[in-house]
Amino acid sequence: MTVAVRVPEELSARVPAEQRGPGLDRDAVRLLVSRGTEVSHHAFAELPRLLRAGDLLVVNTSPTLAAAVDGWIGHARVVVHFSTRGDDGRWAVELREPDEKGTTSARTGGPAGVEVRLPGDARLTLEEPLSARGERLWWARVSGAEQAGTGRPGIGVAGPGGPSGQVSEPGTGVVGPGTPEAAASGPGAPGPGVPRPVAGAGALGPEVSRPRVSAPATSGSSVSGAGVLALLREHGRPIRYSYTERDQPLSVYQTVFSLPTEDGAGSAEMPSAARPFTARLVAELVSRGVQFAPITLHTGVASAEVHEAPYPERFAVSEVSARLINAARAGGGRVIAVGTTAVRAVESATGVDGVVRARAGWTDLVVTPERGVRVVDGLLTGLHEPEASHLLMLEAVAGRAAVGRSYEEALRGLYLWHEFGDVHLILPEEGPHALRCSRNCG
Repeated sequence: MTVAVRVPEELSARVPAEQRGPGLDRDAVRLLVSRGTEVSHHAFAELPRLLRAGDLLVVNTSPTLAAAVDGWIGHARVVVHFSTRGDDGRWAVELREPDEKGTTSARTGGPAGVEVRLPGDARLTLEEPLSARGERLWWARVSGAEQAGTGRPGIGVAGPGGPSGQVSEPGTGVVGPGTPEAAASGPGAPGPGVPRPVAGAGALGPEVSRPRVSAPATSGSSVSGAGVLALLREHGRPIRYSYTERDQPLSVYQTVFSLPTEDGAGSAEMPSAARPFTARLVAELVSRGVQFAPITLHTGVASAEVHEAPYPERFAVSEVSARLINAARAGGGRVIAVGTTAVRAVESATGVDGVVRARAGWTDLVVTPERGVRVVDGLLTGLHEPEASHLLMLEAVAGRAAVGRSYEEALRGLYLWHEFGDVHLILPEEGPHALRCSRNCG
């Protein structure tokens, strides 16, 4: 356990802030601010006064998908969580057990060959576990194209969009699913379709790029990525966990920074750290000289019960955003990531020289205290369970003592947890001894 605390059930945020009383907006949450082990308490609306001109917020523009779909195995009902679309046309999915409260619980995955009936006469077939780490997530293929909304059975599926095809976190050369490298095997290797390191990639680049991969049609009825997304739009709903009070419309799970993507892709779960932002608050931040650098990282399904480290995810950092981040650092501004997804994306595009470069594709980067951060100075994030792997990222940014102290204060102050809850702003320590390279020179 990274942080020695236990979160009482009553501190779970069960509904969004704007539904807790008349006249409230999304920004009606509390803001815990930590600078080292110094902690202070604020309202989120005070954020513009806690930042300064020249600071830069890195924000995730990934939209949230209606990624939960009802299905049936024989006569038994299951809920399918669509996590991530691979380059070969398959989807990483998690099967869950529905309960009587409208939520779900963990379910054993597999075995290979299991068929799940989906709405509209579509079929989902489990093929293999996503990784040797466990059988929670499986690669699966959806068939029944006409019923799923494409009307065009047998369409080949192109690889990820973005300016550079499949590109890696610097120094690892992670390529997208469907490439020959991704299908390599060995002890502890991920299953086919999962990104894996490629030998020979330099610490800074050049950027690793691979041809886009088209998957062959399967039995004349494999559903294209667009077809599955149409199925989600027609029959899906947002993923909901047991601590929430009721189902919510998809709009509740979109942040003010969400943008539609060219291929319709998005996140299985909301990049929730940005949820408290409103258009009014963004305008005030801009008026005070705070800048924004948009990135995209499509999040997969979180491990709600066992808190696994994140799997590879699609990301993109544009040339414009890379320049904005580098310029902010050169000018003495602080680079503050809005959410752990923003940290993962921007650190995946940063070389060991601390320079951010335009990159897009897949990243398997897991930010830990041992790896450290190269460009991120601060982090705005929700409050995570004590066992969550995200806390290792917080320790990489702030240090273990600071994270432990802030979580003790959050519990003492009865802050609310999870995606509809309160937020935590980690800023660098102020003063003559607060050197950037104490954590950013890894």
